[in-house]
Amino acid sequence: MNAAVLFSGGKDSTMALYYALKMKEDVKYLLSMKSRNDESYMFHVPNIHVTDLLAEAVDIPLMSVETDGVKEEELKDLKQAFINLKDSGVECIYTGALYSQYQKSRIEKLGQEVGLEIVSPYWHVNELDYMREIVSLGFKIIISGVAAWGLDETWLGRLIDDDVIDELVELNEKYYVDIAFEGGEAETLAIDGPIFKKRLKILKDRKEWHRDSGVYIIEDAVLEEK
Repeated sequence: MNAAVLFSGGKDSTMALYYALKMKEDVKYLLSMKSRNDESYMFHVPNIHVTDLLAEAVDIPLMSVETDGVKEEELKDLKQAFINLKDSGVECIYTGALYSQYQKSRIEKLGQEVGLEIVSPYWHVNELDYMREIVSLGFKIIISGVAAWGLDETWLGRLIDDDVIDELVELNEKYYVDIAFEGGEAETLAIDGPIFKKRLKILKDRKEWHRDSGVYIIEDAVLEEK
């Protein structure tokens, strides 16, 4: 089928893209919703600007749509994007939804209204197995935001590997931190992986910390050959 992927550059949307390609879908577009509201209920915000480079890295055209990110109102922008994708020949949308019924139900409702199939391949996956799979496949995922007990400033910019996952298991036992960050504990960004033709090289970055949460911001980056 002609497909598009709702793509933020985070681990889950990157894995949705990986799955779509593995299923031999013809992925025509990546769709990135760029919210002006840092507190968007629907859309990933940290480093969303980097999706332009990531789309080039995986060699798939990017449809970039700006939204004010106002709760519920932002769905109108997403619906129009879905309409545009359907008009371009897209038949289904892949999403990285894991457990968020809020996001999944709204995306599926829009898909039904527009006439697009919605596919969430990792819905209700075992989160520990899922995180291990991401690492074992060779994806390079960094942490771009944290907002939970046990996740301090030192976590910002960290590359997720098996040791990090082990730490997350311990934090889950101690503070109930969700291993896959489905409670909003952290945000992530993919910088390389098996579906990447080029890797993201970060040239300039900074950390912003606000008492008990923070973000890792990429100010400048380029693509480099692998």
